[in-house]
Amino acid sequence: MATNEGLIARRDAAVARGVSRSHSIFIERAQNAEVWDVEGRRYVDFTGGISVLNTGHRHPRVVNAVTRQLEKYMHTCFQVMSNEPYVALAERLNQLAPGPGKKKTVLLNSGAEAVENAIKIARRFTGRSAIIAFGGGFHGRTLLTLGLTGKVQPYKAGFGPFPAEVYHANFPDPLRGVTVDDAIASIEALLHNDVEPSRVAAMIIEPVQGEGGFNIAPVDFMTRLREMCDRYGILLIADEVQSGIGRTGRMFAIEHSGVVPDLMTLAKSLGSGFPISAVVGRADVMDSVDPGGLGGTFAGNPLACAAAREVLDVIENERLLERSTAIGQQMMESLARLAKRYKAIGDVRGLGAMVAMELFRDGNIAQPDAELAKNLVRVAANRGLVILNCGTNGNVIRIMVPLTASDKIIEEGLRIIGDSFAELFPNQ
Repeated sequence: MATNEGLIARRDAAVARGVSRSHSIFIERAQNAEVWDVEGRRYVDFTGGISVLNTGHRHPRVVNAVTRQLEKYMHTCFQVMSNEPYVALAERLNQLAPGPGKKKTVLLNSGAEAVENAIKIARRFTGRSAIIAFGGGFHGRTLLTLGLTGKVQPYKAGFGPFPAEVYHANFPDPLRGVTVDDAIASIEALLHNDVEPSRVAAMIIEPVQGEGGFNIAPVDFMTRLREMCDRYGILLIADEVQSGIGRTGRMFAIEHSGVVPDLMTLAKSLGSGFPISAVVGRADVMDSVDPGGLGGTFAGNPLACAAAREVLDVIENERLLERSTAIGQQMMESLARLAKRYKAIGDVRGLGAMVAMELFRDGNIAQPDAELAKNLVRVAANRGLVILNCGTNGNVIRIMVPLTASDKIIEEGLRIIGDSFAELFPNQ
């Protein structure tokens, strides 16, 4: 019988060291928000494959949709022989995208690929080259997306130089005293000191930062970004790779602000585990690229398109946007009670079911406690719960439970988090 230990030894021998490992668990099977490892142990999954499984592991409707497509054909290369699933998914995304006016879509394979193509499109449409991103943002691991990413360790260290004309402004951080005014001032400083507005093609922002620690962009900040972009003819790109597809209680997180982006990048939960991503945006912007400038051999794979179309139906038919809001309230209330007991929890924040808690030594925000976050991940796993840490300092615990999880499963996971704190702080 296979064991986790034996498979880890094989992994270490065969897989490049740069691919990190958060848990010593090899999965054997999964259903909804539960997974079982190769040794038969059951876990509650509060990670969802890093927000890929908003509709849960192996949702029956998604499995059936992919199976039906599998019986027809698996691949065409959309640029060679077009297929209806690609067109139907593009039509659906265009309909769902916020804001008035005609939209168009290009389908791709990964979040990083979507971001790269959004930048290409913005540069082509505007005839400009510079991009403004934000500290703490995460946009991918390719060289261009690493240049956009606002975190050095472990992503950027040793991989430079990065593409030129990428600038970083501050993201609002009320916990550390960075106000909306401060963040706007940092953009204005860039436009005054580093790059003139007439050279900036786009600003790219996660409405809720993912890897950066589930930091929520204030409505006022998003509104002022939109105004600034309009003033200077700059495109606004919303990176919804982690925050989109229902995670925050809206289909896209930016909808909470009422701000309409020019372009939007999607991936992760769009495919429920099948590799697919998209750039969706204003038709005039999307159509600025000549034929051949966009696409890819596997982009918009028919199986992934079938999965994505069914995901969107499941979200609507099972009312998962409402469910996301209810889950978020349940988790926020539970974690807030824990924060009253354990001073190490310096902040609890979230939007819909995109919820996190930030950990500090003795509650001192000047001392982020990455070690505690790692220990909490380890202890929770020993108790049967899979969670992840994140944040620019590695001291944030993020929760991305499938929106299809039952109240009972969510309560079980939250109870394990409480029990894990009790184990780590036996005298509190």
